[in-house]
Amino acid sequence: MLQLLQLRQNETQSTVNKGVHVLTRVNSCAVVGLDGVLIEVEVDRGDGQPGMIIVGLPDTAVQESRERVRSAIRNSGGKVPHGRITINLAPADIRKAGPTYDLPIAIGILIASTQVLADLDDALVVGELSLDGEVRHTPGIISMMTMAAEKGIKRAFVPAEDVREAALIRGVEVYPVRTLIELVHHLTGEEMISPVEGDFAAFTLPDDATLTDFSDIRGQEHVKRGMEVAAAGGHNLLMSGPPGSGKTLLARSMPGILPPMSLEESLEVTRIYSVRGMLPPETPLIRQRPFRSPHHTTSHAGLVGGGTHPKPGEISLAHRGVLFLDELPEFSVQTLEVLRQPLEDHKVTLARASGSIQFPANLALVAAMNPCPCGFYGDPVRECRCSQQQIQRYQKRISGPLLDRIDIHLEVPRIEYEQLADRRPGERSADVRQRVEAARAIQEKRYAGTGRYTNADMGPREVQKYVQLDEHGEQIIRMAVRQLNLSARAYHRVLKLSRTIADLAASERVLPSHVAEALQYRPKQTEG
Repeated sequence: MLQLLQLRQNETQSTVNKGVHVLTRVNSCAVVGLDGVLIEVEVDRGDGQPGMIIVGLPDTAVQESRERVRSAIRNSGGKVPHGRITINLAPADIRKAGPTYDLPIAIGILIASTQVLADLDDALVVGELSLDGEVRHTPGIISMMTMAAEKGIKRAFVPAEDVREAALIRGVEVYPVRTLIELVHHLTGEEMISPVEGDFAAFTLPDDATLTDFSDIRGQEHVKRGMEVAAAGGHNLLMSGPPGSGKTLLARSMPGILPPMSLEESLEVTRIYSVRGMLPPETPLIRQRPFRSPHHTTSHAGLVGGGTHPKPGEISLAHRGVLFLDELPEFSVQTLEVLRQPLEDHKVTLARASGSIQFPANLALVAAMNPCPCGFYGDPVRECRCSQQQIQRYQKRISGPLLDRIDIHLEVPRIEYEQLADRRPGERSADVRQRVEAARAIQEKRYAGTGRYTNADMGPREVQKYVQLDEHGEQIIRMAVRQLNLSARAYHRVLKLSRTIADLAASERVLPSHVAEALQYRPKQTEG
């Protein structure tokens, strides 16, 4: 075991008994929202009534660190010093949650009792301890490492399980720590730990074989075209049709036609999943665009995020990807209404008494619904059993303001036998994705340096600048506004959609045909 620890403990025990105070500081980190915040773990060892106290707004998991740390030190061959140990987690106005502080507290105690001699002013230490001194996984590592790089911290000691994730952030030497005794040996120079460097080349792009392919879906060519437009411009989409018409299968094929994420986008998504503790150890960097499909019983907090220590919800977990809401009217009205602000602003804002927290939510909403409770309203084969009142009540569960934020409305009809039996292969998702990527490249160049990525992100000023219609196009949109009673928001969304259709055609100008197609994606009923 740790002979060096035992030797130094014996040498310093007399000093402790004389009441000499020793103060030690170790840098650690808290995660607030998605951001890392530097936390100083101050350990004061002195005389007085024996015991260990933790202050600085710790939650229950942090208070329980006392027992984990005591057992980990003893089972690693060290000794918890006699006397009073006061541990302060500064700044004291930030609530500390979780077992992240176990390892820095243990090292602080060992340094304060001179069982370990080390200078950790330029280091970050994080990790949960088991009772035998093993260092366990800690969520939010990538946010912590980002903070460390910004603060100029040179070294980071993290759980070995999280080292590949931590190494994604440049500028900080990352050391994998498996046990408390392993870190002690490193600090005392007995057995050094080798730092790990991030290798982005090792993270390959996802395999298309795992995705639903357009070629596997028979018929519904107009729906596929609408999905292509949605993917090219980052637009929201709603499919309506009878059960079994392929709405869910079509929605699950959406990730296959989206362009691969850039490294910046991958880091954004990885950061969200890391904070939620949903990042698999074998997947330190997420390269596949997220596809989230919450059940309609999902709560308000489950969708937007929240909790005592707010964590991202399904909306943020779909950032840079797809949020699929199947059976849209079955979601509670309150749950659906919270979508309005994120779809408009591309972020979720949670207000608390202690302040507000923002989570990113730049996503493509894909929703599916039946036209009525039984699902067969308007179907040419099956007779609808619903009354007109039931149909209206069912459809009104989706508010006008929410529908106004959906750019593309598609009717998904029943598939005929001839289409199902057709053995000819359809167009592959990879071919559609090439057109989508070409359109996205045009938009990337157009919005370079503006903080916008797709046509759906355009504001009124950009719409005025980049969507200029000729006289015929103006006439078409003017008639549509009057006949369809389009709101100002719907008017701008039609123009954004027209710009995307023009980009897919590699057209510099938005032509009347592009406007006409965009108007085809508006709901057939009169808008109010």
